[in-house]
This record gives sequence, C-alpha cells and structure tokens, in this order.
Amino acid sequence: MLTAILLAAAAATLPVEGNASSSVKVIVYEDLQCPDCADFRRMMDQKLLPRFASKVAFVHKDFPLMKHAWARPAAIAGRHFASLGPEVAVRYRQHVMANIRQITVDNFRDKIAAFARASKADPDAALRSLDDPALAALVERDYQEGIARGVARTPTVFVSGRPFIERFTFEELAAAIEQALK
Repeated sequence: MLTAILLAAAAATLPVEGNASSSVKVIVYEDLQCPDCADFRRMMDQKLLPRFASKVAFVHKDFPLMKHAWARPAAIAGRHFASLGPEVAVRYRQHVMANIRQITVDNFRDKIAAFARASKADPDAALRSLDDPALAALVERDYQEGIARGVARTPTVFVSGRPFIERFTFEELAAAIEQALK
C-alpha cells in the first residue's frame, strides 16, 4: 500500500512547465543523455516557455534510449529530484542537458551527488534513489507509454496528438501550439 502511495506521489510530481492547469498539453518524451533533447531543452528555455508558459502545460516524460549508457539512471534520479519539488526537477533536467558532454558513465554518480549538494538536497539519498524499484517503475511506465504511442526517437513532442520527432523547428512547433490554443 505504501509503495502505491509513493508511486502516486512521485507520478504527481512529473515535471510540468508552464501552466499546469492548461487544457493544452504538450507532451515531451525525452532522453536526458540525448544531444537532440539538449537542443530541444534550449529551445524550451529560450523560445517556447517565454512565449507559451502562461498558456500551455509542457509535460516531461522519460524515454531513455538503450544506446545511452547513463540515460536510464539519469531518468531515475530525475524522479527522485521531482519528489523534492517541481522546481528541483526542472533544474535537474536543465543541468543534466546543459552538461551532457561532461557526464560519463564513470563520473555519473559524482555528478548526481554534486547536483544534489548544489540543490541543498541529500547526495546520499540521491545516489540511493538510483536503486529504487518504485522510481525505476515510473520511468519504465513512461517508456512503455511512449512505445505504445509510437515513440522510437527523442525528443518526440506531441501537440494535440501530432508528433514532432527528433529534429523540428521552433516555428513548426509554435504553429501547432497556436492551432491547439484556438
């Protein structure tokens, strides 16, 4: 019973940016080790959020690709940081994607602990979370949901059910969001 409550609480803290109560939801399947996702993160921060944050909910989902060695543990750590608050969850995703080239399999745990310390969170708890089956199950649920929706590459962004896959322009995505807002 406690596990179900924890799963529900962690799921409720899935990172949402913008207007969480908006009827227009942009669903973002991302891999935290993916360079294209890091490019999309910059688009989010520099263009999408400044233009649409008051009108749209951007919902982040985990889709760690098998070819990326530390993507799944990064997603699990992301769920831990999400349990500390939505602002920590977003900062974590921004931090990981901004530092994607400096993170390796060998230094991943050190980087997670350093982020936790910088965020005034317990680094030991962050590292223990990497082995938490409940958090891993949340990541797997997103992944399987993505598979069911036809996601195979990242980022894949859905606007009103329309997929934008891997490489797309701000203008293309903004036009679809504007249409969804009508």
